[in-house]
Amino acid sequence: MKKLAILDDYQNVAMKMADWTPLKDDVEITVFNDHLADENAIANRLANFEIVMVMRERTPFPRSLIEKLPKLEHIVSSGMRNLSIDVGAATENGVICSGTPSLGYPTAELTWGLIHSLARNITLEDRETRCGSWQRTLGIGLRDRVLGIMGLGRIGSDVARVGIATGMQVIAWSENLTQDRCDEVGARLVSKDELLKQSDFLTIHLLLSERTRGLLKERDFALMRQSAYLINTSRGPIVEEAALIDALKNNRISGAGLDVFDIEPLPDTHPLRSISNTVIIPHLGYATIENYRNWYGGTVENVRSWLDGKIINQMTGRDPTRPG
Repeated sequence: MKKLAILDDYQNVAMKMADWTPLKDDVEITVFNDHLADENAIANRLANFEIVMVMRERTPFPRSLIEKLPKLEHIVSSGMRNLSIDVGAATENGVICSGTPSLGYPTAELTWGLIHSLARNITLEDRETRCGSWQRTLGIGLRDRVLGIMGLGRIGSDVARVGIATGMQVIAWSENLTQDRCDEVGARLVSKDELLKQSDFLTIHLLLSERTRGLLKERDFALMRQSAYLINTSRGPIVEEAALIDALKNNRISGAGLDVFDIEPLPDTHPLRSISNTVIIPHLGYATIENYRNWYGGTVENVRSWLDGKIINQMTGRDPTRPG
């Protein structure tokens, strides 16, 4: 009987999100709700497992880890793209990598939750109301404000369309973005510096790669309006964290809505936990019932097909320095 490890099930929902009975006679399933960061500890935990299901980039699988797991035969990832898995190294070591269907719109929806929370001080007013206070702040309206979008892929385009419906002016930039693509969603193409200077709300929807890592630095925050807000539901390292913390502490921007961080889970002593002009949430962009059903249900399908001799939804290697 094969052994399957399901990693980083923080919410303890994996076994409820799919019908696992197609595997019951052939696979022994173990669910881990905690997160391990140390590679040797991960290798020790997974030493006797042939199959591992990973949730997005919560636990990376670089070559060094894969080579410590000689029994490993199959890695299943939520989504069809996971740059934290070294698919090439897996292939060299005889390990199949497969992915599952994934929805983009939950992250776009959450982006708007963060924008509204920042604009109307929703989280602060919630806390104050529970403590007996009443109407402590003045919010700002979104109509006619400038929404700047870094990246007009599937998620960025959804965000843009909502912005237009809200009556915002939508501008966009990414390294290879064209006006034709902007025209498809009703945005205006600008340079990176223009995006930074003009945006009232700047939201990031780019893949993390060597080209986008550290894309927003100290000089970029200096170009932004003091009244501007940054929203990041993409990946933490796209923004230089120290520069962001400095900009927030010194009110160089008005605030930030953050769903992603350099280190996840966010350490207990992390400075972002104590900065008041932020809304911070624990990487919830994709965490919906619909996506989880796709991911865990897809895991059942991938493993069952693999056991029956047919590989489906196989992931291929990808150059992480290339966009898209």
